[in-house]
Amino acid sequence: MVVGLIAWATLEWALAPTANTTQDHFDVLIVLGYPADADGNPTPTELERVTEAVHEYERGVAPRMILTGGAAHNRFVEARVMARVAEAQGIPAAAIEEEPEARNTMENACDSLRVMRSHGWESAEVVSSASHLPRAGLILSRLPLKWRVHAAPALEPDGPWMQGAMTAMEILKTVRYLVWARQMEPCTL
Repeated sequence: MVVGLIAWATLEWALAPTANTTQDHFDVLIVLGYPADADGNPTPTELERVTEAVHEYERGVAPRMILTGGAAHNRFVEARVMARVAEAQGIPAAAIEEEPEARNTMENACDSLRVMRSHGWESAEVVSSASHLPRAGLILSRLPLKWRVHAAPALEPDGPWMQGAMTAMEILKTVRYLVWARQMEPCTL
């Protein structure tokens, strides 16, 4: 049974949707959270995600961004740490919305959709790490918005062991999503 679940999750993860629209300009960029370090400084993963969102903002993909993530893994709110990075890289504070409550990817998506609806925004490009985007795509595919995912390139390439470990972790999280979260933790809007 365990092997079957992992095989199912691996297939879903590998075939996950990457968009539900062909548009190339969006109302907002959503940057999915990642924990800060123990001192509240941005980790390389946070820097990768925010830096890529800043590049997309500068390319005119969207005129604003939602930085999403609460204090899920330590006492530092991911959205606030990422907002500091975005502002330091030249994004005006008025173009940044912080979503400081989400504790996981499902909540990142649902809470960001609530922020979008409060502003009348209907479309988003979602920026995250490449290994994280398939699961994010599965979650986004069930939400009523126009979206596509966009991978943040790594600042430093990971070795094959690290890439394998990240993929394995994402597949295990996909098992949890498929078996539990999709049914038991739906997005309530």
